[in-house]
Amino acid sequence: MSPPLTKPTTTATTSIFSPSKPPPPLYSFLFLTALCFLGFFYTLHHSQNPKTTLQHATTLFLSSSSNSTISSYLHSLTLHPHLAGTSLSLDTVNYVSSHFRKLNLETHKKEYQVLLSYPVKSSLSAHFSNGSVVNFNMNEFVDSAESEKIVAPYHAYSPSGSVHAKVVFVNYGREVDYNALGVLGVNVSGCVVLVRKGGGLSRGGVVKIAESKGALAVLLYAEEGRLSGGVERGTVMRGVGDPLSPGWAGVEGGERLGLEDSEALERFPKIPSLPLSFGNADVILGSLGGRTMPPEWRDSGGGRSRVLKVGPGPTMVNFTYQGEKKLTIIHNVFAVIRGLEEPDRYVILGNHRDAWTYGAVDPNSGTAALLDIARRYALLLQNGWNPRRTIILGSWDAEEFGMVGSTEWVEQNLVNLGAKAVAYLNVDCAVQGPGFFAGATPQLDNLLIEVTKKVKDPDTEGGTVYEKWAAKNQVNTIQRLSGVDSDFAPFLQHAGIPSIDIYYGRDFPVYHTAFDSYEWMTKYADPLFHRHVAVAGIWGLLALHLADESILPFDYLSYVEQLQGHTGVLSNLLDQDISLHPLINSIQELASAAKEVEFEIKQLREQESRGNFIDLKLRALNDRLMLAERGFLDVEGLQGRQWFKHLIYGPPSDYEQKLDFFPGIADALSQSTSKSQQNRQAALQHEIWRVARAIQRATTALKGNLT
Repeated sequence: MSPPLTKPTTTATTSIFSPSKPPPPLYSFLFLTALCFLGFFYTLHHSQNPKTTLQHATTLFLSSSSNSTISSYLHSLTLHPHLAGTSLSLDTVNYVSSHFRKLNLETHKKEYQVLLSYPVKSSLSAHFSNGSVVNFNMNEFVDSAESEKIVAPYHAYSPSGSVHAKVVFVNYGREVDYNALGVLGVNVSGCVVLVRKGGGLSRGGVVKIAESKGALAVLLYAEEGRLSGGVERGTVMRGVGDPLSPGWAGVEGGERLGLEDSEALERFPKIPSLPLSFGNADVILGSLGGRTMPPEWRDSGGGRSRVLKVGPGPTMVNFTYQGEKKLTIIHNVFAVIRGLEEPDRYVILGNHRDAWTYGAVDPNSGTAALLDIARRYALLLQNGWNPRRTIILGSWDAEEFGMVGSTEWVEQNLVNLGAKAVAYLNVDCAVQGPGFFAGATPQLDNLLIEVTKKVKDPDTEGGTVYEKWAAKNQVNTIQRLSGVDSDFAPFLQHAGIPSIDIYYGRDFPVYHTAFDSYEWMTKYADPLFHRHVAVAGIWGLLALHLADESILPFDYLSYVEQLQGHTGVLSNLLDQDISLHPLINSIQELASAAKEVEFEIKQLREQESRGNFIDLKLRALNDRLMLAERGFLDVEGLQGRQWFKHLIYGPPSDYEQKLDFFPGIADALSQSTSKSQQNRQAALQHEIWRVARAIQRATTALKGNLT
């Protein structure tokens, strides 16, 4: 809008537009022409309804879906195993970057030098009480020309070692399981423990607890592999990112800890471990003597009647694992679609590309969906669409080793991401089977629900994803992102960026095995690739809304409701001597600020509909909506785990802690049993105050005013 005309003032300065001297005809013509052009472009820009533009993009995006195209992407991505840091992984790097370039998208790669871990050799034999010996084949029986390229089953970052000892079955390897063995008089010190996966523990958690009990080594098997014969690989490193550059990016030539540095050593287990097939584990389990298994163990995890005894022994095992840790180059690949009006605000879609073997489900079902989103966005661009904000498509490397690729990138770009990132949208295993699942930070709940109402359900004729999702759960259950199990962790838990994670199905039987192949996907998980289309539709539409809506679709009243629910759960766990008033008061302040923002949004929408020029007001409001999540970060981080800075959602230090929010408070609860009553109360009260202050920071950011 042009500024109002003011009455000319008389000055001593001579001007070509002075009233005392009429302007030359050429100057008048140029001036009027410039005004006409400005008026035309202003009218062109501001007469368009942003919702109409978004609706057109939405319609074109959904109508251009193609299950056969996604299928072809997945087939190409899974032709070979592509473990991070290996030569075969470069095939997928080139495939993804070439795809982006062919679509004429701005494409670049970012490399990091990080410490990864690989197997050299492993062996396991069982020596039974009757004198017989079984030498186990530790590999999978894969009928494929590519089988020699598949990495042998191993646990990344396991130390090398050899052990000859009796075996004890410890169920899921939780503290409660060791306590049950203690009641039976079974001591695992000096033994090899055999553990079945489950019970909420990570592999690293299983090994850490076994280590604390005096076990010499860990054998871990997954009951889901009983049908496939697969062996589940995985990492046992603690924490995320490159262990030699904790908190900063592992760039070539940069600072790097030594392998013997205490900060690096605490990330690695001290006892060796190996994954086992269900069949090999079953042989050992059936040979154990000693004490009878606790009855509650028989009913969990499939209730296997053959396992009646827990040991120790009399079966002995000879266990050997030799591995190597080496500095390796990894590659993140990006496509960038620059925003037309706010190019310095970023909506990021991310999926990791590396896999333990072929990775059809994990992660390349997500990679195929990402490539299809890129194809559809390119089609939108060809039809005249440009996003308001910049969209970044990120293909991460080395996620399987502990979110390494995404973490290094976040650490390197922390300041810019903190100031400019609108949201991070993650997909890992896009399709594992039936059923839609989602996790999000609460201000994105309503957006997620609205988008699922626009996407066809892949398994129901005429229905939407939302309808099937709601019918299954009675309510739309949205999980919270407190785990450290995919690439949203660095974005949310370290950088405080609002995040979403979506996927179809869970707990698929070929997870991290050599049988996670294109053939398995087409036979079991998604034969017609309709679920892939649904995930790509939801994922791509989420980004379109976040990139194109004039006012960011964030709802902090939803966050308030969630925080109130968390506080209610917490109140049932605390003594009456511990006050929750700081927390309750801070949530009330956030609620008040959120209501004020809702009113402000309503007013701005009315002004926008009347064609008023409010771009600067929108920019200021959107920044407050975007930055409020950063308020939940604490510069000191969680005690003993400073990298994790989010005080609302993050992992507790106790692997068995049931509180999946307020991680600092959860830690204080877990550690309180070893403290006096006074110290216990003081520690808990301090953590409550820390969370209250974090919520106050978020409130201040949302208001946008200095105190």
